[in-house]
Amino acid sequence: MLVESVSLPVNADFENGFADAAEDVAVNLGLAVQTGVAAVSIEDWSGTAMYETELAIDRIRAARAAIDAFNPNIMLVGRNENFRIPGMSAEASISRAVAYADAGADCLFVPLLLDHGVIAELVQAVAPKPVNVVVHNYDENIPALAALGVRRCSVGGSLAKRVWGAFDDAAQALKHFEAMAHGASPGFEHH
Repeated sequence: MLVESVSLPVNADFENGFADAAEDVAVNLGLAVQTGVAAVSIEDWSGTAMYETELAIDRIRAARAAIDAFNPNIMLVGRNENFRIPGMSAEASISRAVAYADAGADCLFVPLLLDHGVIAELVQAVAPKPVNVVVHNYDENIPALAALGVRRCSVGGSLAKRVWGAFDDAAQALKHFEAMAHGASPGFEHH
């Protein structure tokens, strides 16, 4: 419904492909690409643990084959969930991204690499394939990331956080006015 409702390309955050085994990821990807999405991402996180490197690579290969069987122009984003593993080194994340690029990912995404030097290393390591980075401070980070060679930016939940922050501020203001209303003169109505 979303793809049919908008004129922009839609990227499906397909999490772990809703399966562990590579062949099951392929089946699910085959169904997903039939929706008309322009891109789909596959994570290396099972929901409880990081997939072993070889299995994670096999899952990307299977996803690529499923996409190519339907429409090779659909972008496959290989995503390393580095932030879920405390202490996972930037080198390990970059190594996984390179392996995913070699396995057929069109774009590489390591969500919480924040150090610009490390991001530049990632960009160089997977070149010429593009890198996706999450941004939180839009005005400052996007031009700086573009200068590093980043070609795709995501906002993650930051837009929703800003909206909820504004909602919370408005609710607090209403709560304040309600408290004032209890001491207001008769005839003051609040709803």
